[in-house]
Amino acid sequence: MTKYAKRVYVMEEEAKKLDSLTGNLTSNDIISFAAGAPAKEAYPFDALREISQDVFQKSAKGYESVKYGSAVGFPSLREMVCEELLTPRGLHTKAENVMITSGGIQPMNLLCQLLIDPGDVILVETPTFVHTTMIFKMFQAKVVPCVMDDDGMVLEDVEEKIKKYRPKMVYTIPTFQNPTGITMSLERRRRLAELGSKYDVVILEDDPYREIRYSGEHLLPIKAFDTTGHTVFANSFSKIFSPGSRLGYLVASDEMIRRLSDIKLGTDTCTNTIAQAICTEFFKKGYYPDHLKRICDIYRGRRDVMLESIDAYFPERTKHTCPDGGYYVWVELPKSIDATELASRIAKELNICYGIGSAFYSEGAPEGAGRNCMRMNFSGLEQEVIRENVKKLGEFLQEER
Repeated sequence: MTKYAKRVYVMEEEAKKLDSLTGNLTSNDIISFAAGAPAKEAYPFDALREISQDVFQKSAKGYESVKYGSAVGFPSLREMVCEELLTPRGLHTKAENVMITSGGIQPMNLLCQLLIDPGDVILVETPTFVHTTMIFKMFQAKVVPCVMDDDGMVLEDVEEKIKKYRPKMVYTIPTFQNPTGITMSLERRRRLAELGSKYDVVILEDDPYREIRYSGEHLLPIKAFDTTGHTVFANSFSKIFSPGSRLGYLVASDEMIRRLSDIKLGTDTCTNTIAQAICTEFFKKGYYPDHLKRICDIYRGRRDVMLESIDAYFPERTKHTCPDGGYYVWVELPKSIDATELASRIAKELNICYGIGSAFYSEGAPEGAGRNCMRMNFSGLEQEVIRENVKKLGEFLQEER
Protein backbone atom coordinates (compact mmCIF):
# COMPACT_ATOMS: atom_id res chain seq x y z
CA MET A 1 0.00 0.00 0.00
CA THR A 2 1.31 3.45 -0.93
CA LYS A 3 2.61 5.42 2.03
CA TYR A 4 1.52 9.02 1.73
CA ALA A 5 3.18 11.96 3.44
CA LYS A 6 1.77 12.84 6.86
CA ARG A 7 0.56 16.21 5.55
CA VAL A 8 -1.87 14.40 3.22
CA TYR A 9 -3.86 13.16 6.20
CA VAL A 10 -3.83 16.61 7.78
CA MET A 11 -5.18 18.04 4.53
CA GLU A 12 -7.84 15.33 4.43
CA GLU A 13 -9.19 16.40 7.82
CA GLU A 14 -9.15 20.08 6.88
CA ALA A 15 -10.78 19.33 3.51
CA LYS A 16 -13.71 17.81 5.39
CA LYS A 17 -14.23 21.21 7.01
CA LEU A 18 -14.27 22.86 3.60
CA ASP A 19 -16.81 20.32 2.37
CA SER A 20 -18.96 20.94 5.43
CA LEU A 21 -19.23 24.62 4.55
CA THR A 22 -21.15 23.98 1.40
CA GLY A 23 -23.52 21.20 2.43
CA ASN A 24 -24.99 19.11 -0.39
CA LEU A 25 -24.24 21.07 -3.55
CA THR A 26 -24.76 18.21 -5.98
CA SER A 27 -28.34 19.32 -6.63
CA ASN A 28 -28.93 22.11 -9.10
CA ASP A 29 -31.86 23.20 -6.93
CA ILE A 30 -29.76 24.00 -3.86
CA ILE A 31 -29.77 27.62 -2.71
CA SER A 32 -26.27 28.28 -1.44
CA PHE A 33 -25.58 30.90 1.20
CA ALA A 34 -22.30 29.02 1.72
CA ALA A 35 -20.35 29.72 -1.45
CA GLY A 36 -18.02 32.72 -1.59
CA ALA A 37 -18.02 33.48 -5.30
CA PRO A 38 -18.85 36.64 -7.25
CA ALA A 39 -22.30 37.01 -8.76
CA LYS A 40 -22.57 35.76 -12.33
CA GLU A 41 -23.88 39.22 -13.22
CA ALA A 42 -20.64 40.73 -11.92
CA TYR A 43 -18.30 39.26 -14.52
CA PRO A 44 -17.19 41.79 -17.19
CA PHE A 45 -17.77 39.41 -20.11
CA ASP A 46 -17.96 42.03 -22.87
CA ALA A 47 -14.75 43.71 -21.77
CA LEU A 48 -12.93 40.39 -21.40
CA ARG A 49 -14.06 39.27 -24.85
CA GLU A 50 -12.81 42.48 -26.45
CA ILE A 51 -9.52 42.49 -24.55
CA SER A 52 -8.82 38.81 -25.26
CA GLN A 53 -9.17 39.39 -28.99
CA ASP A 54 -7.03 42.50 -28.78
CA VAL A 55 -4.25 40.71 -26.88
CA PHE A 56 -3.91 37.99 -29.52
CA GLN A 57 -4.37 40.26 -32.54
CA LYS A 58 -1.35 42.32 -31.58
CA SER A 59 1.55 40.03 -32.38
CA ALA A 60 4.08 41.45 -29.92
CA LYS A 61 1.63 41.47 -27.04
CA GLY A 62 0.29 38.08 -28.09
CA TYR A 63 3.76 36.57 -28.03
CA GLU A 64 4.48 38.00 -24.59
CA SER A 65 1.24 36.53 -23.29
CA VAL A 66 1.90 32.95 -24.40
CA LYS A 67 5.58 32.49 -23.57
CA TYR A 68 7.14 31.83 -20.18
CA GLY A 69 7.12 34.84 -17.91
CA SER A 70 9.08 36.10 -14.94
CA ALA A 71 8.48 34.46 -11.56
CA VAL A 72 7.56 37.86 -10.13
CA GLY A 73 5.06 38.71 -12.87
CA PHE A 74 4.60 41.10 -15.81
CA PRO A 75 6.32 44.44 -15.11
CA SER A 76 3.31 46.28 -16.55
CA LEU A 77 0.88 44.47 -14.24
CA ARG A 78 3.07 45.07 -11.19
CA GLU A 79 3.19 48.78 -12.03
CA MET A 80 -0.57 48.83 -12.56
CA VAL A 81 -1.14 47.24 -9.15
CA CYS A 82 0.85 50.06 -7.57
CA GLU A 83 -0.86 52.83 -9.53
CA GLU A 84 -4.47 51.60 -9.52
CA LEU A 85 -4.85 49.51 -6.36
CA LEU A 86 -2.17 50.37 -3.79
CA THR A 87 -1.32 54.08 -4.02
CA PRO A 88 -5.00 55.19 -4.01
CA ARG A 89 -5.46 53.25 -0.75
CA GLY A 90 -2.42 54.79 0.94
CA LEU A 91 0.08 51.98 0.37
CA HIS A 92 3.02 53.57 -1.42
CA THR A 93 5.45 51.01 -2.78
CA LYS A 94 7.61 50.24 -5.80
CA ALA A 95 6.61 47.78 -8.50
CA GLU A 96 9.76 45.84 -7.58
CA ASN A 97 8.14 45.02 -4.24
CA VAL A 98 5.07 43.48 -5.89
CA MET A 99 4.87 39.83 -6.95
CA ILE A 100 2.03 38.52 -9.12
CA THR A 101 0.85 35.16 -7.79
CA SER A 102 -1.30 32.28 -8.98
CA GLY A 103 -4.43 33.34 -7.13
CA GLY A 104 -4.94 34.84 -3.71
CA ILE A 105 -4.13 31.63 -1.84
CA GLN A 106 -0.61 31.20 -3.24
CA PRO A 107 0.90 34.00 -1.10
CA MET A 108 0.09 31.95 2.01
CA ASN A 109 1.66 28.87 0.47
CA LEU A 110 4.80 30.73 -0.58
CA LEU A 111 5.15 32.42 2.82
CA CYS A 112 4.88 29.05 4.54
CA GLN A 113 7.58 27.62 2.29
CA LEU A 114 9.76 30.59 3.17
CA LEU A 115 9.13 30.76 6.92
CA ILE A 116 7.53 27.69 8.44
CA ASP A 117 9.30 24.62 9.79
CA PRO A 118 7.34 21.76 11.40
CA GLY A 119 6.13 22.82 14.83
CA ASP A 120 6.38 26.56 14.21
CA VAL A 121 3.46 28.61 15.53
CA ILE A 122 1.11 30.81 13.50
CA LEU A 123 -1.39 33.05 15.29
CA VAL A 124 -4.77 33.46 13.60
CA GLU A 125 -8.07 35.21 14.23
CA THR A 126 -10.87 33.05 15.54
CA PRO A 127 -13.00 32.33 13.64
CA THR A 128 -10.96 32.48 10.43
CA PHE A 129 -10.78 31.32 6.79
CA VAL A 130 -10.62 27.52 6.66
CA HIS A 131 -8.62 27.27 3.44
CA THR A 132 -5.74 29.20 4.97
CA THR A 133 -5.54 27.11 8.13
CA MET A 134 -5.52 24.07 5.86
CA ILE A 135 -2.35 25.40 4.22
CA PHE A 136 -0.74 26.22 7.56
CA LYS A 137 -1.39 22.71 8.84
CA MET A 138 -0.12 21.19 5.61
CA PHE A 139 3.24 22.72 6.55
CA GLN A 140 2.85 21.19 10.04
CA ALA A 141 2.49 24.54 11.77
CA LYS A 142 0.78 24.82 15.13
CA VAL A 143 -2.20 27.13 14.63
CA VAL A 144 -3.06 29.18 17.73
CA PRO A 145 -6.33 31.16 17.75
CA CYS A 146 -6.55 34.75 19.01
CA VAL A 147 -9.64 36.51 20.30
CA MET A 148 -11.61 38.95 18.12
CA ASP A 149 -14.12 41.66 18.95
CA ASP A 150 -15.98 44.22 16.85
CA ASP A 151 -12.69 45.99 16.01
CA GLY A 152 -10.81 42.88 14.87
CA MET A 153 -8.02 40.98 16.61
CA VAL A 154 -7.68 41.86 20.28
CA LEU A 155 -4.05 42.92 20.36
CA GLU A 156 -3.55 42.37 24.09
CA ASP A 157 -4.30 38.71 23.41
CA VAL A 158 -2.04 38.72 20.35
CA GLU A 159 0.89 40.22 22.26
CA GLU A 160 0.43 37.82 25.15
CA LYS A 161 0.51 34.86 22.76
CA ILE A 162 3.50 36.27 20.88
CA LYS A 163 5.39 36.29 24.17
CA LYS A 164 4.18 32.81 25.08
CA TYR A 165 4.53 30.97 21.75
CA ARG A 166 7.16 32.98 19.82
CA PRO A 167 5.26 32.54 16.53
CA LYS A 168 6.79 32.89 13.09
CA MET A 169 3.71 34.61 11.72
CA VAL A 170 0.45 36.36 12.60
CA TYR A 171 -2.30 35.91 10.00
CA THR A 172 -5.17 38.39 9.69
CA ILE A 173 -7.95 39.35 7.27
CA PRO A 174 -8.37 42.94 8.51
CA THR A 175 -11.03 44.19 6.10
CA PHE A 176 -14.49 42.56 5.94
CA GLN A 177 -13.02 39.46 7.51
CA ASN A 178 -13.93 35.99 6.33
CA PRO A 179 -16.16 34.69 7.91
CA THR A 180 -17.38 37.51 10.18
CA GLY A 181 -17.33 40.60 7.95
CA ILE A 182 -15.59 42.52 10.77
CA THR A 183 -13.10 45.30 9.91
CA MET A 184 -10.04 45.94 12.07
CA SER A 185 -9.82 49.51 13.38
CA LEU A 186 -7.15 51.88 12.09
CA GLU A 187 -5.45 52.09 15.49
CA ARG A 188 -5.19 48.32 15.76
CA ARG A 189 -3.70 48.13 12.27
CA ARG A 190 -0.97 50.54 13.32
CA ARG A 191 -0.33 48.67 16.56
CA LEU A 192 -0.24 45.27 14.87
CA ALA A 193 2.44 46.50 12.46
CA GLU A 194 4.38 47.72 15.50
CA LEU A 195 4.06 44.32 17.20
CA GLY A 196 5.53 42.65 14.13
CA SER A 197 8.55 44.93 14.28
CA LYS A 198 8.91 44.77 18.06
CA TYR A 199 8.91 40.98 18.28
CA ASP A 200 10.39 40.13 14.85
CA VAL A 201 7.20 38.38 13.69
CA VAL A 202 5.87 38.43 10.14
CA ILE A 203 2.36 39.89 9.84
CA LEU A 204 0.52 38.33 6.90
CA GLU A 205 -2.21 40.78 5.89
CA ASP A 206 -4.72 39.00 3.63
CA ASP A 207 -7.03 41.63 2.11
CA PRO A 208 -9.10 40.17 -0.78
CA TYR A 209 -12.29 42.11 0.04
CA ARG A 210 -10.69 45.55 0.46
CA GLU A 211 -12.13 47.05 -2.74
CA ILE A 212 -15.65 45.67 -2.19
CA ARG A 213 -16.83 48.47 0.10
CA TYR A 214 -20.45 49.69 0.25
CA SER A 215 -20.29 52.28 3.01
CA GLY A 216 -17.74 54.02 5.21
CA GLU A 217 -14.20 55.14 4.41
CA HIS A 218 -11.33 52.99 3.19
CA LEU A 219 -8.78 52.33 5.94
CA LEU A 220 -5.04 52.24 5.47
CA PRO A 221 -3.62 48.72 5.18
CA ILE A 222 -1.47 47.37 8.00
CA LYS A 223 1.37 47.35 5.48
CA ALA A 224 1.15 51.15 5.25
CA PHE A 225 2.39 51.33 8.87
CA ASP A 226 5.23 48.86 8.31
CA THR A 227 8.66 50.49 8.62
CA THR A 228 10.82 47.37 8.99
CA GLY A 229 9.56 44.96 6.32
CA HIS A 230 7.78 42.64 8.76
CA THR A 231 4.33 42.95 7.13
CA VAL A 232 3.43 41.13 3.92
CA PHE A 233 0.31 42.36 2.11
CA ALA A 234 -1.60 39.79 0.03
CA ASN A 235 -4.56 40.33 -2.27
CA SER A 236 -6.51 38.70 -5.07
CA PHE A 237 -8.14 39.67 -8.36
CA SER A 238 -10.83 37.03 -7.80
CA LYS A 239 -13.37 39.37 -6.19
CA ILE A 240 -12.84 42.35 -8.52
CA PHE A 241 -11.94 40.71 -11.85
CA SER A 242 -12.36 36.95 -12.23
CA PRO A 243 -11.66 34.02 -9.89
CA GLY A 244 -11.00 31.79 -12.91
CA SER A 245 -8.05 33.96 -13.92
CA ARG A 246 -6.20 32.70 -10.81
CA LEU A 247 -4.43 35.99 -10.25
CA GLY A 248 -3.30 37.50 -6.98
CA TYR A 249 -0.38 39.52 -5.71
CA LEU A 250 1.70 40.21 -2.65
CA VAL A 251 3.75 43.16 -1.45
CA ALA A 252 6.90 42.47 0.54
CA SER A 253 10.40 43.74 1.30
CA ASP A 254 13.21 43.54 -1.26
CA GLU A 255 14.79 40.53 0.44
CA MET A 256 11.49 38.68 0.79
CA ILE A 257 10.61 39.27 -2.88
CA ARG A 258 13.99 37.88 -3.91
CA ARG A 259 13.58 34.76 -1.79
CA LEU A 260 9.90 34.29 -2.67
CA SER A 261 10.69 34.54 -6.39
CA ASP A 262 13.17 31.66 -6.01
CA ILE A 263 10.49 29.60 -4.27
CA LYS A 264 7.86 30.44 -6.89
CA LEU A 265 10.26 29.53 -9.66
CA GLY A 266 10.52 26.07 -8.15
CA THR A 267 6.78 25.87 -7.48
CA ASP A 268 5.06 26.81 -10.75
CA THR A 269 7.69 28.81 -12.71
CA CYS A 270 5.40 31.78 -13.30
CA THR A 271 1.81 32.96 -13.03
CA ASN A 272 -0.52 32.43 -16.03
CA THR A 273 0.83 34.92 -18.58
CA ILE A 274 -2.33 35.06 -20.71
CA ALA A 275 -4.40 36.01 -17.66
CA GLN A 276 -1.79 38.61 -16.68
CA ALA A 277 -1.94 40.20 -20.14
CA ILE A 278 -5.74 40.36 -20.14
CA CYS A 279 -5.89 41.75 -16.61
CA THR A 280 -3.30 44.42 -17.43
CA GLU A 281 -5.31 45.60 -20.43
CA PHE A 282 -8.53 45.59 -18.40
CA PHE A 283 -7.02 48.22 -16.12
CA LYS A 284 -5.11 50.10 -18.84
CA LYS A 285 -8.26 50.56 -20.92
CA GLY A 286 -10.02 52.12 -17.94
CA TYR A 287 -12.71 49.49 -17.35
CA TYR A 288 -12.00 49.07 -13.65
CA PRO A 289 -13.64 52.14 -12.00
CA ASP A 290 -17.05 51.61 -13.62
CA HIS A 291 -16.82 47.86 -13.10
CA LEU A 292 -16.06 48.27 -9.40
CA LYS A 293 -18.95 50.70 -8.94
CA ARG A 294 -21.32 48.33 -10.72
CA ILE A 295 -20.44 45.27 -8.63
CA CYS A 296 -20.55 47.25 -5.38
CA ASP A 297 -24.02 48.49 -6.31
CA ILE A 298 -25.14 44.89 -6.93
CA TYR A 299 -23.71 43.57 -3.68
CA ARG A 300 -24.86 46.51 -1.56
CA GLY A 301 -28.47 45.81 -2.47
CA ARG A 302 -28.06 42.11 -1.73
CA ARG A 303 -26.41 42.79 1.61
CA ASP A 304 -29.22 45.13 2.61
CA VAL A 305 -31.90 42.58 1.72
CA MET A 306 -30.10 39.87 3.68
CA LEU A 307 -29.79 42.02 6.80
CA GLU A 308 -33.43 43.10 6.59
CA SER A 309 -34.57 39.50 6.10
CA ILE A 310 -32.53 38.12 9.00
CA ASP A 311 -33.97 40.81 11.26
CA ALA A 312 -37.48 40.04 10.07
CA TYR A 313 -37.51 36.23 10.09
CA PHE A 314 -34.79 34.77 12.31
CA PRO A 315 -35.47 33.81 15.95
CA GLU A 316 -35.41 36.40 18.72
CA ARG A 317 -31.98 36.98 20.31
CA THR A 318 -30.27 36.27 16.98
CA LYS A 319 -27.22 38.50 16.53
CA HIS A 320 -25.43 39.31 13.30
CA THR A 321 -22.69 41.52 11.93
CA CYS A 322 -23.50 44.46 9.63
CA PRO A 323 -20.48 44.58 7.30
CA ASP A 324 -19.58 47.71 5.35
CA GLY A 325 -18.35 45.51 2.51
CA GLY A 326 -17.22 42.04 1.50
CA TYR A 327 -19.39 38.99 0.93
CA TYR A 328 -20.51 37.70 4.33
CA VAL A 329 -22.82 38.21 7.27
CA TRP A 330 -21.91 36.27 10.43
CA VAL A 331 -25.01 35.08 12.27
CA GLU A 332 -25.06 33.98 15.91
CA LEU A 333 -28.26 32.12 16.77
CA PRO A 334 -29.59 31.53 20.29
CA LYS A 335 -27.45 28.93 22.10
CA SER A 336 -30.31 26.44 21.98
CA ILE A 337 -30.02 26.14 18.19
CA ASP A 338 -27.22 23.92 16.85
CA ALA A 339 -26.62 25.17 13.31
CA THR A 340 -23.93 22.54 12.76
CA GLU A 341 -26.24 19.64 13.54
CA LEU A 342 -29.15 21.13 11.57
CA ALA A 343 -27.18 21.81 8.38
CA SER A 344 -27.78 18.45 6.68
CA ARG A 345 -31.49 18.48 7.55
CA ILE A 346 -31.89 21.99 6.21
CA ALA A 347 -30.12 21.03 2.99
CA LYS A 348 -32.41 18.04 2.48
CA GLU A 349 -35.70 19.62 3.56
CA LEU A 350 -35.27 23.19 2.33
CA ASN A 351 -32.57 22.82 -0.35
CA ILE A 352 -30.68 25.57 1.45
CA CYS A 353 -27.10 25.47 2.68
CA TYR A 354 -24.94 27.92 4.62
CA GLY A 355 -21.43 28.13 5.98
CA ILE A 356 -21.33 26.04 9.16
CA GLY A 357 -19.91 28.29 11.86
CA SER A 358 -17.99 25.64 13.77
CA ALA A 359 -15.89 24.85 10.68
CA PHE A 360 -14.17 28.24 10.96
CA TYR A 361 -12.69 27.49 14.38
CA SER A 362 -9.35 25.76 14.79
CA GLU A 363 -7.97 23.68 17.63
CA GLY A 364 -7.59 25.68 20.81
CA ALA A 365 -10.92 27.43 20.45
CA PRO A 366 -13.46 26.88 23.26
CA GLU A 367 -15.34 23.58 23.05
CA GLY A 368 -18.45 23.90 20.91
CA ALA A 369 -17.35 27.25 19.47
CA GLY A 370 -19.44 28.33 16.51
CA ARG A 371 -22.00 25.53 16.69
CA ASN A 372 -24.83 28.07 16.89
CA CYS A 373 -23.30 30.23 14.15
CA MET A 374 -23.50 30.42 10.38
CA ARG A 375 -21.71 32.35 7.66
CA MET A 376 -24.26 33.75 5.23
CA ASN A 377 -23.02 34.78 1.78
CA PHE A 378 -25.10 37.31 -0.14
CA SER A 379 -22.98 38.00 -3.23
CA GLY A 380 -24.11 35.11 -5.41
CA LEU A 381 -27.91 35.32 -5.18
CA GLU A 382 -30.45 37.83 -6.47
CA GLN A 383 -32.33 39.94 -3.95
CA GLU A 384 -35.68 38.16 -4.23
CA VAL A 385 -34.00 34.75 -3.90
CA ILE A 386 -32.23 35.97 -0.75
CA ARG A 387 -35.44 37.33 0.75
CA GLU A 388 -37.49 34.22 0.00
CA ASN A 389 -34.94 31.72 1.26
CA VAL A 390 -33.81 33.62 4.36
CA LYS A 391 -37.51 33.67 5.25
CA LYS A 392 -37.74 29.87 4.77
CA LEU A 393 -34.59 29.34 6.80
CA GLY A 394 -35.76 31.68 9.54
CA GLU A 395 -39.13 29.96 9.84
CA PHE A 396 -37.39 26.58 10.11
CA LEU A 397 -35.08 27.89 12.84
CA GLN A 398 -38.02 29.39 14.73
CA GLU A 399 -39.45 25.89 15.08
CA GLU A 400 -36.14 24.55 16.41
CA ARG A 401 -35.83 26.96 19.35
